[in-house]
Amino acid sequence: MLQKIKETVEFLENRISTRPEVGIILGTGLGGLVNVMEIEQSISYEDIPNFPVSTVEGHRGQLIFGTLNGKKIMAMQGRFHYYEGYSMKEITFPVRIMKFMGIKLLILSNASGGVNPGFEVGDIMIVEDHINLMKDNPLIGKNEHEIGVRFPDMSVAYDQDLIKKALRIAERHGIKLQKGVYAAVSGPTFETPAEYKYIRAIGADAVGMSTVPEVIAARHMGLTCFAVSVISDLGVVGKIVEISHKQVIDAASAAEPFMTRIIRELIA
Repeated sequence: MLQKIKETVEFLENRISTRPEVGIILGTGLGGLVNVMEIEQSISYEDIPNFPVSTVEGHRGQLIFGTLNGKKIMAMQGRFHYYEGYSMKEITFPVRIMKFMGIKLLILSNASGGVNPGFEVGDIMIVEDHINLMKDNPLIGKNEHEIGVRFPDMSVAYDQDLIKKALRIAERHGIKLQKGVYAAVSGPTFETPAEYKYIRAIGADAVGMSTVPEVIAARHMGLTCFAVSVISDLGVVGKIVEISHKQVIDAASAAEPFMTRIIRELIA
């Protein structure tokens, strides 16, 4: 892994002139943040050594370098998922690269199904904690001590100060924000009613198919994490309807301007 990281970092450093401070993973329907960035360089995943290639609709598949509100940014426009057939190490490889490129903060976004009865489609949920139901972990296998410790602490996976700041930003702009626990499943099927009920019973507020592997890898390397999720459908008894990927993208896109404003000010 270290050899692959060094090869990829060397490739990228030869193509950009500045070191990024913040890494951003832009999820389903939430790629519009790049429209407010001052983009300096865009590199297709296909051209980056050792990088997987995103295969999901709505995930463009490029690494973007630029500036946002005075901060140097490195953004993934399109992420990788376990259900695409990638290993956990492949999914989290870009996070490793971000760390070695110099970032201190990782911001993640996703779309999820709400299992909290108080949630509505289009709500934005700040992730306070997570539950890994993917039956795999990116840290399984030999541990590279140059990357992180064997048993990383996960008691505060998501930065509490950033959560408080985001809540203040939302209040200032009249943006409705929820807080909750995100459960990650492998996918690619959406959940059955019984699965929604189970996920709610074990303490989650929303369920999705991403984010948790990346956060585990980020915390393994000591990165600060902040994650936000757009509730794109509901897994609540009496509100469960047939859902498609297009509906997920549409719901996420409608909430995108609000999420973008929060993240822009949080970065500043």
